[in-house]
Amino acid sequence: MSSHQKIALITGATRGLGFETARQLGREGVFVLLGARDLATGQEKAEALRGEGLEVEAIEIDLNRPETVDTAASTIDERFGRLDILINNAGILLLDTDDFPSVAATNTMRETLEVNFIGTVIVTQKMLPLIRNASSGRIVNVSSSVGSLWWNGDPGNPSPDVKWLGYAASKAAVNMLTVQLAFELRDTPIKVNSICPGYVMTDLNRGGGYITIEDGVKASVKFALLDDAGPTGQFFNTQGPINW
Repeated sequence: MSSHQKIALITGATRGLGFETARQLGREGVFVLLGARDLATGQEKAEALRGEGLEVEAIEIDLNRPETVDTAASTIDERFGRLDILINNAGILLLDTDDFPSVAATNTMRETLEVNFIGTVIVTQKMLPLIRNASSGRIVNVSSSVGSLWWNGDPGNPSPDVKWLGYAASKAAVNMLTVQLAFELRDTPIKVNSICPGYVMTDLNRGGGYITIEDGVKASVKFALLDDAGPTGQFFNTQGPINW
């Protein structure tokens, strides 16, 4: 890889949005570290993208196992000394037991918050020293409109029955991470933004969406490659800003 080439880490990148984000960033000339809970699966997926002529390597990183985050950070530090782009893509949606507040399973909420929020914070904290070493680091937090208080309270909401309490709360928490981290890093070149890919046809929602995966990653790619004049501490989808 070139010494001027950007290096990106994408969590949860063996399928769906994460895998396609790796593909599209690779097409933009980015060296991609494909985050995988299972390294063998990650290596298989990375090999597939290398077959398309892209520079991709698998790296083990599991939000349920903090030790893998530590090891990944050490590996990136030893090999590259920096990280230009972090895309916090990994997440879970437990459709069978997440629901309206009166019936949502508390264990589901704990598990969802532990992975989607706490896990994301751990990855971000461990990778931040490497991002500080980059000339213009970018952090993209993959969130959702269901994490928007405005969206949930809007009487004109087109999907009023989408009220997965655990998932929505976890994404609202991710948005809080975005706002607070952007403030903390306001005097640095690092930019931190939340994005909503939209209701995408992925395994996460059992194919229930209407947006293609190829279109769903456009916001992640755009904000990963944001120029120095771009915004920070904001929430976007492919059409533009979203209210918190």
